[in-house]
Amino acid sequence: MGILEGISKLKEGLSRTREGLVGTVARVLLGRPVIDEAMLEELEEILIASDVGAGLSAEVIESIRSRVKEEGKADSGGLLPMLKEEIGRQLSAGSHDSNGDAFSLPEARPYVILIVGVNGVGKTTTIGKLAHVYAAQGRRVLIAAADTFRAAAHEQLEICSGAQLISQQQGADPAAVAFDAVMAARSRSADVVIIDTAGRLHTKVNLMEELKKIRRVVSRHDPAFPNEVLLVIDASTGQNGLHQARQFASAVGVTGVVLTKLDGTARGGIVLAIVRELKIPVKFIGVGESIDDLQVFDRNAFVEALFAP
Repeated sequence: MGILEGISKLKEGLSRTREGLVGTVARVLLGRPVIDEAMLEELEEILIASDVGAGLSAEVIESIRSRVKEEGKADSGGLLPMLKEEIGRQLSAGSHDSNGDAFSLPEARPYVILIVGVNGVGKTTTIGKLAHVYAAQGRRVLIAAADTFRAAAHEQLEICSGAQLISQQQGADPAAVAFDAVMAARSRSADVVIIDTAGRLHTKVNLMEELKKIRRVVSRHDPAFPNEVLLVIDASTGQNGLHQARQFASAVGVTGVVLTKLDGTARGGIVLAIVRELKIPVKFIGVGESIDDLQVFDRNAFVEALFAP
């Protein structure tokens, strides 16, 4: 995908979020030439409704309030530009991601990626899209079907990715599948191992304990494994997604977030909440259903697309 096409898809994918946040703010400004306290209170409510979170929304509004006071920017026409700058600042302050391509890989092989998240957030689809990108780079990709509790998981992975699949019978030990996959990757000189996991378990075993076990078992191959733990979150779940992020981060040490279904929600403020409050970088965002709609998250491009006319 070219740069211009990627930007176009991002703008299109953020159309509902843009309308929900920027469009609502623009309507509040109509016929009101001066920024006053009532307007700032309404803006705070809009941010909260967009899943930015109460605490962070208050911080954003206080910063804007101070700028209005110190710089004398009382014209309501300056409110959207100030909001844009403040959102960009908050994303920059909370993010510790690199400016490089998140799809790039280090020299060490195999590169092991553990994918976690609750059921229904788009984990399997995300794995297919990741595998597609790496395969297009000429990488040898191997997928571990460690969600052994969901009957259709194996078939879905085979259909959506086209990568080599390591699996066992339904109900097998997920950690054993993950261990075998890494061993197979080494013997086959694979470049990338992507480990699918369950979002809930149909046994008495706690989900987080099972994920910890997978991490421990995989690390027997190499203490550095898994190299990446990506948490997949459905953007439309809002603040519940933030709660999920806290739980998974505490259990398995999440290194990055994949935010899916961003094209289907008007409440994209969850991006700010995750980056700013949890200090976990958003690595990828899903802005559509096609195989190439998984994009590397670029905070500057995100802000520009969010406030695009």
